[in-house]
Amino acid sequence: MFSSRSFLIAIGVAFLAGMVVSLAVRSPNAETSVTVTNDTTEVIVRERWRVPLSSSRNLPGNGETPVWLANAVQEATGGEFIVDLFDPGEIVPAFAITDAVRDRKVPAGYTWLGYDQGKIPASALIAAKPFGMEPWAFIGWWLHGGGKELTEKIYVEHNMKPLLCGISGPETAGWFAQPLKSVDDLDGLKIRFAGLGGKAMQRVGASVTMLPAGEIFQALETGVIDATEYSQPITDQALGFNRIAKYNYYPGWHQPFSSIHMVVNLEVWDALAARDQSMLEDLCLGATAFHLGLSEALQGPVVSNFENIGVSARHLPDEMLETLHEAANEVLDEEAEKDADFAEVLASQREFHATYRKWRNLAYLSKDFDQE
Repeated sequence: MFSSRSFLIAIGVAFLAGMVVSLAVRSPNAETSVTVTNDTTEVIVRERWRVPLSSSRNLPGNGETPVWLANAVQEATGGEFIVDLFDPGEIVPAFAITDAVRDRKVPAGYTWLGYDQGKIPASALIAAKPFGMEPWAFIGWWLHGGGKELTEKIYVEHNMKPLLCGISGPETAGWFAQPLKSVDDLDGLKIRFAGLGGKAMQRVGASVTMLPAGEIFQALETGVIDATEYSQPITDQALGFNRIAKYNYYPGWHQPFSSIHMVVNLEVWDALAARDQSMLEDLCLGATAFHLGLSEALQGPVVSNFENIGVSARHLPDEMLETLHEAANEVLDEEAEKDADFAEVLASQREFHATYRKWRNLAYLSKDFDQE
């Protein structure tokens, strides 16, 4: 028979041994737990990430891709790696995601890097470049033109690993309460605008403010702003812009592409198993293709219905586009003079685009032949 003292010592030793084993198998990035699947098979969840989003899952055109990614990660790992998604403001404000990732308040975030423009100037070029590349050309630059390596070099300084994890084509040039006749109509206009395009708009006289998606409609409705841009037609319609601003302008000169990234805390990334790093990189490429295909498929039905809901889709006057093009190039050159990383990314994109443009102009049909 054990004495009471011996029994208590045995329990203590068993408890400490259990703690040591638990710590040995627990990832520093996750809350390890056990789940039971429908076939009663126990699955050890070795990674569980809280991932905040800069755009709500409920917004069509933007919200589907992170959900697709989270499901793909869970399926690819048999439930051993879980990505829990959080809408803007649930755990992190929309514009503060990379700060939270950098400081390891969350392991990763899913965001538009242009929101980092104030602290990482080159991020604006990586997120969207005025009068820049089409989305498929940006993917070419990212994968085969040095874009991935340049972005990683910049973000390692901020303790993050960026993964291209979504991309869409042009946004609309904005929603306006009154028609635009000349560039003079932009002078003094109060408009919500983002990224480098916003700086170009300021240069031609507009009063630019940045607002997250959830605040734009109220600002339009109350007259805080006169006009807005945010995303593509299906997303903007879901946000209700067409209920107030009936003139929707094109082309989306300020964002011919809009890239989305998953940013992972560098210490969290380095602690991942190599198979999980490869899995996330591969699935983010899948998410990029999913997002681009979906965003292209969704817009046609929306713009086809504009006439039925009283929306007038219009082209910006050529004179205005020429003025904005000139202003955008001035902004780009000035930003390059102020920041070495910005200058390096800009030079890389311009070099890639100059060569790619020769192929594009030769190979692709003119829109004059788009009759079907």
